[in-house]
Amino acid sequence: MKTLDQPTLRRARHKGPPLGIVASVFVLLFIAGLYPVTAFGGKPFFPGPGEPLDVIVAFFQARPSAVLFCAALQFGAAIPLGILTAALVSQLRFLGVRAAGANIALFGGFATAFNMIVSSSILWTMSYPGIAQDSNLIQVLYRLSFALGGPGFSVPFGLLIAGVSVTAWFGKLLPKWLIIPGLLIAAIGELSWLDILWPKALFLIPLTRFPGFVWTIAAGFALPNTISREKAEQE
Repeated sequence: MKTLDQPTLRRARHKGPPLGIVASVFVLLFIAGLYPVTAFGGKPFFPGPGEPLDVIVAFFQARPSAVLFCAALQFGAAIPLGILTAALVSQLRFLGVRAAGANIALFGGFATAFNMIVSSSILWTMSYPGIAQDSNLIQVLYRLSFALGGPGFSVPFGLLIAGVSVTAWFGKLLPKWLIIPGLLIAAIGELSWLDILWPKALFLIPLTRFPGFVWTIAAGFALPNTISREKAEQE
């Protein structure tokens, strides 16, 4: 005759890709894409939105190969970001999170990845012969690309970090030394939309992006992927 013993605890593991590694791939591809269009990759380098139109046009006329390489890697970086977002939210659900923060993180991560794909596609278009010779067309494409890759990146990326940080705070899933910087980065990310109205707020975009990269990798490695569950054993 079988009897029901007292439930015992077992460790259940989330079935998904390692978040820290996926986050690292995303960051490496993104930064590699920046290299050819910065001062490290040669001059002229990628112009800021406050530069005169002739400077912007001159860059795209002089360095189409660098723009193409940047666009390809930025497009590629969007894929691991989307995978990271889906796996991250799945892992939060596995750990018992039922709050809206997980959905906010899902929206933020997917929106960031989508904007990266569109922004890099516009850059790819700008690298083709003949496009850079039309100054009016270049200005339109440049502004669209910057809007999607600037505040269009930092604002939803801040939402991704905010959603994870807030749920991790209440669920005690991450250490406070990681949560508090995450909340600060997220706040800066949401404020970066001011760049649309006030160009001097441009510094908020890289202040969200690069600390956010470090935070994303750290959180990916630190977030637990196992949980204790009761298992009733019969004999």
